[in-house]
Amino acid sequence: MGPKGSGMKTKIIVRGPVLSQSGYGEQSRFALRALRSREDIFDIHIIPVGWGATGWCSEDTEERRWIDKKIVATNMYMQQNGPTASFDISLQITIPNEWEKLAPINVGYTAGIETTKVAPLWLEKANLMDRMIVVSNHSKNIFDQSNYSGQHAQTKEKMTLTCQTPIKVVNYAVRPTDAQPIELELDYDFNYLCMAQFGPRKNLVNTVKWFIEENFDQEVGLVIKTSIKNNSIIDREHTEQRIRQAIEGQQDRKCKIYLLHGDLNHKEITGLYQHPKIKAIISATHGEGFGLPLFEAAYNGLPVIAPGWSGQCDFLYMPDPKRKNSGKMKPMFASIEYNIQPVQQEAHWEGVIQPDSMWCFPKEASFKRRLREMKTQYSRFKKNATKLQKWILKEFTEEKKYSEFCCGVIGDNINIIETPENVKGISF
Repeated sequence: MGPKGSGMKTKIIVRGPVLSQSGYGEQSRFALRALRSREDIFDIHIIPVGWGATGWCSEDTEERRWIDKKIVATNMYMQQNGPTASFDISLQITIPNEWEKLAPINVGYTAGIETTKVAPLWLEKANLMDRMIVVSNHSKNIFDQSNYSGQHAQTKEKMTLTCQTPIKVVNYAVRPTDAQPIELELDYDFNYLCMAQFGPRKNLVNTVKWFIEENFDQEVGLVIKTSIKNNSIIDREHTEQRIRQAIEGQQDRKCKIYLLHGDLNHKEITGLYQHPKIKAIISATHGEGFGLPLFEAAYNGLPVIAPGWSGQCDFLYMPDPKRKNSGKMKPMFASIEYNIQPVQQEAHWEGVIQPDSMWCFPKEASFKRRLREMKTQYSRFKKNATKLQKWILKEFTEEKKYSEFCCGVIGDNINIIETPENVKGISF
C-alpha cells in the first residue's frame, strides 16, 4: 500500500452483494460510492456475490455501468495473474460468518445485529479482521458487550471470547434526489407508510393487525411497501396472501390497507416519501442494524413512529437545542414503548441470531396511541420532523460520511476532495 505522497494507489478488493436489491446491497453501494470519492488513493476491484433470494438491480444508471466495468476488469486481472493476483486491502461486506483473510489488511463491514448479543462465530470471525466498520452505535455496542466463557480443549485453561478488533461506526449518508411522482389510488387524505421485508423481525403482522384495530371506523389508510424475498410475480402473490391472512375477519372496516410490491428507483421512493397523502412512516420493528427506510423518510421530512431502540436511534434523536453543549439528545419522533424480551423461536438463525438473545417488543397500547396522536396532533409531529430533517441534512452529508468511511477502511486520517409499470398496487 503506497504511503501518502508516494503516488501509489491502494489496491482494494471489495467483495459484497453490490448488485443485490437488499439492505446489504444498499450498504455495498454506499461503500463503493465512498471509495469512488477517493479514486485518487483507491484502485477499486469488485467481486459481486448474491444475497439470499433477492433480485439484482436492473436499472441502467451511470453507477451501474461503472460497477459492471469494475467487475469485468477485476475478473480479467485475476485471470491474467492467477495465484499472483494480490491486493493491499480487502473490504468484505456481509454478515461476519463469511469473513476471511483475503489480503494483508482485511476490513469487515457489516450491519451488525438487531439483538442484544452476537453469536460466538461472529466474534471469532471479527478477530480475523484488522478493522471493522458497522452502520450504527447499536451494532458497535453489541459487539463490544458480547462475550462467551469457555475452557481450552487441550490446556483446560479458562478463556473468554470477546471482540478484539477496533470498530468504527459510519452511518449512511443522505442521498438528495428529485422526487418522481408516483400514482397511488388512495381513498383518504391521511395515510401511513410502512416499508419493510415481510419477515419475523419487522413485525408486519402485528403492524397491520394493530393498525386496523385502532382505525377500524376511521377514514385512514396504510400503504405497505414490502416483499417476502424479491420483487417477482410469484413473490407478489405470496405477499398478497400473507396480507390477506393478516386482515382476515376485518372486511367491514372503514380504514384501508394498500400493498405496493415491485421495483422502485430512488427517485420514485423519494416520490413515495413526499406523496401529499402519505403523512407518516410507521415501524413496529423488533430491531434494526440502522433502519434505512426510516432514515430516508426522516430526511425527507416525514414524521416517524417507531420504538426508540437499536440502530434508528442514531438519527431519530438530535441534540437538544435548549441544552446546548450538554450532550443531551432529544427524541424527534413518536417513540413507541417497548420491552426487551427473548427472540421468538421462528426468528432463530443458527450462527447469526442466538436463541438466548433478546430484542425489542413494541407495546400494543403504545403503538395504537401513537397512531391516534399522529392523526389528532399532526402539526406537532410534523414540526419536529422538519427540525429533524434540517439536522440530518446537515450532519449526514455524503462528504462527511464518505470521508469517515474511507478513514475507516484505510486506517488513516485522509481528507475528502471536493407507480411505474413494474410496481403493482393492491388495495385490500
